[in-house]
Amino acid sequence: MRKEYLMTPGPTPIPPEVLISQARPIIHHRTPLYTEILVSVIEDLKYIFQTKNDVLIFASSGTGAMESAVVNLFSAGDKVIVASNGKFGDRFVKLTETYGLSVDKLEYEWEGVVDPDDIAHLLEGDAEIKGVFVVQSETSTGILNDVKSIGEIVKDHSAVLVVDSITGVGAVECKTDDWHLDVVMTGSQKGLMLPPGLACVSVSEKAWEAVERSTLPKFYFSYKKSREALHRDQPQNPFTPPVSLIVGLSEALKMMKKEGLENVIRRHAILAEATRKGVVAMGLRLFAPPEGRGNAVTSVKVPEGVEGGRIPKIMCDKYGVTIAGGQDRLKGKIFRIGHLGYFDRFDIITTLAALEMTLKELNYPVELGSGVSAAEKVFMENPL
Repeated sequence: MRKEYLMTPGPTPIPPEVLISQARPIIHHRTPLYTEILVSVIEDLKYIFQTKNDVLIFASSGTGAMESAVVNLFSAGDKVIVASNGKFGDRFVKLTETYGLSVDKLEYEWEGVVDPDDIAHLLEGDAEIKGVFVVQSETSTGILNDVKSIGEIVKDHSAVLVVDSITGVGAVECKTDDWHLDVVMTGSQKGLMLPPGLACVSVSEKAWEAVERSTLPKFYFSYKKSREALHRDQPQNPFTPPVSLIVGLSEALKMMKKEGLENVIRRHAILAEATRKGVVAMGLRLFAPPEGRGNAVTSVKVPEGVEGGRIPKIMCDKYGVTIAGGQDRLKGKIFRIGHLGYFDRFDIITTLAALEMTLKELNYPVELGSGVSAAEKVFMENPL
């Protein structure tokens, strides 16, 4: 017998309370009971997003939310800036190009952080730019981009700011309204502690003006249809929603509100710091630079002489701890430990212990207990 530990940056573990809630008998989505749940979920999402704006829900993964921002805000030929320092920044590039937008690409090394000054330089004096796309928490690298500073820059321009915070919302600070973020998105299988299948998007008044101008085709992902359905006398989704996921989301959001958003974000910061201190104590090197280390996922460079793919494989097959490897150009070069959502200190300690034993098996000179000890010191100094 062994226990399984899911330590990836998505999907993430699901609290028992959320799992149980989804096992309740299904209810119809055009009933007062469902409306009551939906209204509660929308209000609680506004709390998590820190916004007074409408928050729309779609039955999709996070990529669906990314696509929805393109088709609802823009028209073919519109000029946009896409800042990319990872796989999901690259995905925004692909999506905008797919729909015929004119894309100014700000491309950075995947080990680097997006520079807000570069965006300011491109925006300066160019009223033709209709939008700016940026990833807050880049899942592929663990790097956190400074969307607060970017929001300060874009707010004085006619362009709308679109932020992929799919592994950010509920894990790192993301003040949608205070930071002037026009469209912010997340996915259910991340900080919201649900199975995959839901995407949530907040839309500012500035973004709604862009929606009115947009001529790209959209139907299922239509922001207008979603808003109209939510503002009926009996609020609904425009199309059949994944009812059980909405019920589960209701339970997850109640848990997050009970903990308090500030405490949720503080917990993630402590988990991330313990993870970082643990891997460094083993003699490993972090991938993300100090100025861009996020608290949703820790990326670690594969040590020289070790085959990168073997670390996640041994941890999963032998020790039951599933972490993520590198993606695309980073495959075999880094591995990633997720700690967003339903995690506490002992998940981190178990993962670090499994990593130590795996490295020992791969003949890497690690002192058993070094990483665990370093993490324990962080937890002792910062009680959760």
